[in-house]
Amino acid sequence: MDRMRALEVFVEVVKRNGFARAADALDTSPANVTRIISDLESHLGMRLLNRSSRKMSLTDSGEGLYQRAKTIVEDMAEIEAIASSATLTPRGLLRINAPLTFGVLHLAPLWPAFMARYPEVELEVALVDRVVDIVEEGYDLAIRISRAGSASHAARRLATSHNICCAAPAYLARHGTPKVPQDLLLHKCIGYSYAASADEWRFTDAMGQPHPVTVNCAMHANNGDTARQAALAGAGIIWQPTFLIGADLRAGRLVPLLPGFSLPDIDVLAVYPSRRQLSAKVRAMIDFLAEQFAGTPPWDMN
Repeated sequence: MDRMRALEVFVEVVKRNGFARAADALDTSPANVTRIISDLESHLGMRLLNRSSRKMSLTDSGEGLYQRAKTIVEDMAEIEAIASSATLTPRGLLRINAPLTFGVLHLAPLWPAFMARYPEVELEVALVDRVVDIVEEGYDLAIRISRAGSASHAARRLATSHNICCAAPAYLARHGTPKVPQDLLLHKCIGYSYAASADEWRFTDAMGQPHPVTVNCAMHANNGDTARQAALAGAGIIWQPTFLIGADLRAGRLVPLLPGFSLPDIDVLAVYPSRRQLSAKVRAMIDFLAEQFAGTPPWDMN
């Protein structure tokens, strides 16, 4: 049995959700596809697909194999392209994960330009605020907002964003303006659920001395834009990155607080599996994003 061919057929059957459609895509017969899948199941000693006259579904074993086989088949296609051509054209499905708000505000406007430049790359973009396991969940690339980088994956810094403590003018008119971090204990604050330091806001003064304060949060949100909207409505004090609130600060809808004290900056990172050779499509996307965010990022422009 040609195991590479068997994996290719298996991946195509799952992608096309059927033996006949996979046969058409592979330019072979449904009977040949059926035989190859049966041989693969016999070789592995496990059932990969639940088949009936009406539908087909993956078994648990089949789901695990599919995620791995899909990566192997895509990598082999690129290896063959490298061997047959001195210039590799980025092509194929590129699965990207990014945080929700950053993805909507700063990545979504860039996709049309990327697609025009690389028409043979198909984008699949998933926006979620939790940190995904890019290998286990089958992503080629993740955009992360982080100070710590990635211990288990390769990463390239695309840009930096400042974190700013701020509030709406209406809130400050009612409750006064804090002068030092400890004053925040007398105020309503709005926390970000995924913050590494939780409700401890870690300020540093001009001399580099730390001034941590554990604030009282009237609200927590697992999405930055939700916290921003609450702050704009005068519900409390937030800290958020300038990629989210830069326009509000420039327009005066939010007022920066605690001059002389700063919060740690964060990086916008392109993260990808370090154990795999960087494919042409991933390299093209990383280089494209680095080009778009070069210099002063748009959220910090006056």
